[in-house]
Amino acid sequence: MALRSVFRRRDEPAETPVPAPGTPNDEAPAPLPRARRRTAPPPSELRRERRALLRAREERLRDLGGVVLEMYRQDDFRESLLSELSAEVTALEERLREVDVLLGGYRPTAARCVCGAPLFWGARFCASCGRAVVASAEPAGR
Repeated sequence: MALRSVFRRRDEPAETPVPAPGTPNDEAPAPLPRARRRTAPPPSELRRERRALLRAREERLRDLGGVVLEMYRQDDFRESLLSELSAEVTALEERLREVDVLLGGYRPTAARCVCGAPLFWGARFCASCGRAVVASAEPAGR
């Protein structure tokens, strides 16, 4: 029977195992496939996309302002149109933030020792010169 399962014909269905009596039929869920990790595009493409996003954002803001002015002139405000145009501007701004993060625009400045070496978070001594790191904000009452 074991050889038959190994050497079965293509048109034969595979045998399904019969669960032993007393075992639950609930099977553990199959693990989800891992998402493929994407690499960041080159900085030149990101800068190009950022410039295009800035132009599109400025254009959408001007359009939004013109629509609001016309609605005021005609005394006919349509909130659905305003929320749709505002959502477009917001989506552009979110993508701009993502591109800025990818370009490293929002990297926090690293703390530095007197000798100029970068200080790692939580370090008590400089890894380069060995000086003690002075905490800038000591808790009160200690």
